[in-house]
Amino acid sequence: MSFLKKIWTDWKLSYNHRQKEKSFSSGIMNTPQVLTPLVPVSGDTVHFKHTGHAGDVIYSIPAMKALANGRKIHLYFELGQPNRDFTRQMKHPNGNVMLNEKSVALFAPLMAQQPDIHFFGPWKGEPIHYDLTAFRSFPFDYRMYSITRWYFLTFAITADLGKPWLQVIPDKNFADKIVLARSSRYHTPGISYSFLSRYSNLVFVGVPDEYESMKQEIPQLVYQPVNNFAELASIIAGSKLFIGNQSFPFSLAEALKVTRILEVYHQCPNVVPEGPGAYDFCYQPQFEKIVSDILNR
Repeated sequence: MSFLKKIWTDWKLSYNHRQKEKSFSSGIMNTPQVLTPLVPVSGDTVHFKHTGHAGDVIYSIPAMKALANGRKIHLYFELGQPNRDFTRQMKHPNGNVMLNEKSVALFAPLMAQQPDIHFFGPWKGEPIHYDLTAFRSFPFDYRMYSITRWYFLTFAITADLGKPWLQVIPDKNFADKIVLARSSRYHTPGISYSFLSRYSNLVFVGVPDEYESMKQEIPQLVYQPVNNFAELASIIAGSKLFIGNQSFPFSLAEALKVTRILEVYHQCPNVVPEGPGAYDFCYQPQFEKIVSDILNR
């Protein structure tokens, strides 16, 4: 590198750093007050509202439990809020909104199985104590860190993320199955799942077009449709191994603490597996070794 080029590069890096610092400092001046409830908490129930995405909801449960501190949880979904997190090339099942009526129907059977959550439904203007989507008002780079810990940063709480925070009855029909999920978003360059063809009992969960794409790499892959998120969580909980990328099914695997492998997207590494049975990768040889080590032990 020439002397002048080095000077230019150093100046550009320094300028970018200063701009990010300025943007962050400016953003802090316009953040909401979140360290006290929006309305006083009285009685044994704490009311929460979430705007989405579905995975964000699952990753917010440890924060909800910490804020509730043993009290009953009422969770409301604010529907129809615009989805600004994905490019046009990134397909999402909910299209251009984060949560909709279908989201409520898919979530309801799963939430009904959670002992801490005593009410779940769409938000119709009821008073709430905590708006879980408040983290988006803070000037953090939400492509980074850990989705679960975004809530910790926002509400000044913590939880042991090495322990399960979701409960379902495992589907024993999948005890010998490797369950896969790979959304059309967050594909790491250079990663191929075709080597999984050497293994048996491979099942895919997700939307049909994602399955068709994966089946091109793994011809013997079997599609498993589900009617709701409780069924999906039960399949994942009962599986021998779950492999997925940074999409909703992995949030369930992480919350359940099953043996799981995450495909980390290098441009947006904001899902961090924690606790027993947690593996992640973004390079092909390491991916293949992890699978081999798990299945041959």
